[in-house]
Amino acid sequence: MSLSFRKSTVRLLALSGFYLLYIVIGASVFSAIEGPRERDLTVHVRDVRKKFLKDHSKCLTDGDLEKFLIEINNAAHKGVSSTKNVTMAEPNWSFGQSIFFSVTVLTTIGYGRVTPLSDEGKGFIIVYTVIGIPLTLILFSAIVERLMIPTKVFLYFLFRKLGHLYKVFHIQLLHLFFVILVLLVFIFLIPAAVYSTLEPTWNYLDAFYYCFISMTTIGLGDYIPGDNPEQELRPLYKVATTCYLVIGLWAMMLLMSVLYDIPELNIGFHFYMKSDKDEDEERTALKSSIEKTGTKYTKHVDEEQPTAIQAETSERNTEQ
Repeated sequence: MSLSFRKSTVRLLALSGFYLLYIVIGASVFSAIEGPRERDLTVHVRDVRKKFLKDHSKCLTDGDLEKFLIEINNAAHKGVSSTKNVTMAEPNWSFGQSIFFSVTVLTTIGYGRVTPLSDEGKGFIIVYTVIGIPLTLILFSAIVERLMIPTKVFLYFLFRKLGHLYKVFHIQLLHLFFVILVLLVFIFLIPAAVYSTLEPTWNYLDAFYYCFISMTTIGLGDYIPGDNPEQELRPLYKVATTCYLVIGLWAMMLLMSVLYDIPELNIGFHFYMKSDKDEDEERTALKSSIEKTGTKYTKHVDEEQPTAIQAETSERNTEQ
């Protein structure tokens, strides 16, 4: 068993290494394809702005103003700012920001604030995501499975300490509460405080809103860290945000796994095509598997079922 566990760990490390390489390759290609297009658009916006100032130094018609605004809005939708000397702004397709873009695409967050400008970039992103999104799901599922090990160790600890006082369901609820609390503090509250400090135009609610929209993969794109052209160390900031997004998504998947392991809270049971007897048997099997899974990964779990699980299983069998 330990040999099999070591082999699976080696395979996971190999998959993680390949995934990182895949992100780097994608970022390099996006940067190479889209960088020149962005520079051309930047120069175009600068020229439009200069020409507008030159031609309308004395008078301005409504039609000329509308044409100018259309040009500026089109450039803004493509990620090029016109509110300052755009040639001095940090490009959106630098390597660091291309990594950020690649990860948001592969994790399906997809903010949409910066998008491919060229036909080549649009074609590449289709091929890139067809391979990358399933790869992301496989890797994240494997990582979350390993994160469940210490999470279940804590659950077994609660069973040993509280199993003689409370029912299995109540202990599982307490365990779920602790998981939610840790996730809330380290994935939402603390990062929101950091972002509200680093982003000059964000208050704490804005930062918390960004964390929530990102962790739920809604990805509206109205708030994005490092989107200010004057942001210092912008590419590095984007890479740090990328790491936060990946870790946060792991935590969200872990929460869903913990929630799914509680049959009473798994609403899907009510919509499955199963008889009441089948549902009862599945619930009993899920509770019994807690002991089996625990002894596989930790020496701290007793060989017999926890008292609370054993008592509840016996009571259910008696009723049947």
